[in-house]
Amino acid sequence: MGGTLDGKVVIITGGARGLGKAYALGVVASGGSVVLADMLDGGPVVEEITAGGGEAISVITDVSDEASTDAMVAAAMDRFGRVDVLINNAAMFSETTRGAFTDLTVDEWDRTFEVNVRGVWLCIKAVYPAMSAQGSGKIINIASNTVYKGTLGFPHYVASKSALLGLTRSLANELGPEGITVNTVSPDLIPNPELRPSDSTSDQFVVAGRALKRTQVPDDMVGTILYFCSAASDFVTGQSLLVNGGAHFV
Repeated sequence: MGGTLDGKVVIITGGARGLGKAYALGVVASGGSVVLADMLDGGPVVEEITAGGGEAISVITDVSDEASTDAMVAAAMDRFGRVDVLINNAAMFSETTRGAFTDLTVDEWDRTFEVNVRGVWLCIKAVYPAMSAQGSGKIINIASNTVYKGTLGFPHYVASKSALLGLTRSLANELGPEGITVNTVSPDLIPNPELRPSDSTSDQFVVAGRALKRTQVPDDMVGTILYFCSAASDFVTGQSLLVNGGAHFV
């Protein structure tokens, strides 16, 4: 197949559909192998990848559970013998309640942080021994443009994604001496009307505020993800890159 990620093994949480699937197909097209870690069955994506000559496995994973994230890495090591990249894509988003912050339940607040923050920490903790032993590794945390906009209606989600910026910076300093980079990529709204019917209306408003006046699609994220997976970003760590069509500048 050939490409800039030849021989690299990439774990993608939330890899069974949507953005995670787009990342997986991009990685494989660049020569890498993927581990699709998801609560959903990633079998159909694995079949699509292997039919095209690529390598992939699916591992049912609850990122908020430490034993599950450890099993995710064990499966990767058993099949491929190494882990080069972790893409922390899994998140609680579509399921979040939208409305006033006073209407949120404690259970939903806590569950959002369990998945979106604790899950990222646990996945990094799980891959660390393999990356440390190799003396190299790349961790890519997926945050959100809502952090920079202060988007109304789901403060638990926005707060959880904001936490990833601090976690990224802290771990970039801690893991840098071992050759491990940690960065954050923040997409804007990528509509999925099947999961979130309100996206069709929201997208019109979001597009109007962008420098590039069109809907964002999953493939818009892939080039940036591949950059952070590849040797081209070896001297970049602790950074947050917005892929948002100019919806917000930092």
